[in-house]
Amino acid sequence: MDEQRKEAGVNIPAAQKAEKRKKNDILQPANKKGRHVNGMLMFLRIILLPIVWLIYPFRFYGNSKVKDGACIYIGNHYRIWDVAFPPATTTEGIHYLAKSELRDTPVVGAVCRAAKVIFLERDGGDVRGLMDALRCLKNGEKIAIYPEGKRNRTEDGELLPFESGAAMLAIKTRTPVVPILCYKKTRMFRLNHVVIGEPFELSEYYGQKLTQELLAEADGKLRDRLIAMRDEHAKMLEEKKKRKKSK
Repeated sequence: MDEQRKEAGVNIPAAQKAEKRKKNDILQPANKKGRHVNGMLMFLRIILLPIVWLIYPFRFYGNSKVKDGACIYIGNHYRIWDVAFPPATTTEGIHYLAKSELRDTPVVGAVCRAAKVIFLERDGGDVRGLMDALRCLKNGEKIAIYPEGKRNRTEDGELLPFESGAAMLAIKTRTPVVPILCYKKTRMFRLNHVVIGEPFELSEYYGQKLTQELLAEADGKLRDRLIAMRDEHAKMLEEKKKRKKSK
C-alpha cells in the first residue's frame, strides 16, 4: 500500500493522518440503502437489550417504530439503562450526547467512541460537541439527548428543569423530535411503561432569531410535551382500571 502511495506521489504521513481523521470522524456514512447503521450499536442491541428487558422489563406505548432519517430523541432519565429504549425503536445508529468524562473511562470510553457518542464538556465549553450534533443531523442521522442533564434522583420523579441545547438543534436543523417518557422511575423486575410520542417539529420557531429567551421557551415546550404524555398515559391507565372494575 505504501509503495502504491509513493508511486502516486502521496505523502504517506499526510495520508495516514487523513485516514485517522476519517476513522475518528463522528459522522456515520450511509450504506447502499441510504441508512446510517453503526456496527457497535447494532452489537449492543443484540447483546444488551435482552439483558435490560430481563432486569428492567418494559413495554412500549405509542410510536414504537421510528422511521429512518434524522430525528432527535429526548427523554427523562432515571437509570443508566434508560439509554436502551431509543435503540429498540430503530435499527439505525444513534449518536448519544454524553458527559466528556466517559471518553477516557477504560472499556466504556472505547465502546462509546465506537458507537460514535458525542461528548459534551461540563464547564460550558461544549461548542464542538454541539457542532458535531448539528453535523450529524444535517447528515440525516439520529441523536439522543436527556435534557435534564443528569439522572433524576428525586423521590417523586418529577422532571427536572431542562438544560439548553435540544431545542436549538431541532430548530437550526429543522429536525423532528421524538419524545420518550419513562412513565415512572424504572424498577427492577417490575414492568416499566415507556411512552413514545409521535415525532413533532418546533416549526413555529423556524426562521426566527434564536435569542436565549426564545430558546428557553422552546425548551420549555419540549418539557411540557413529556409532562403531557405522562398525564395522558395516567388517564389511559385510570380508564383501563375503571373498565376492568365495571366488568
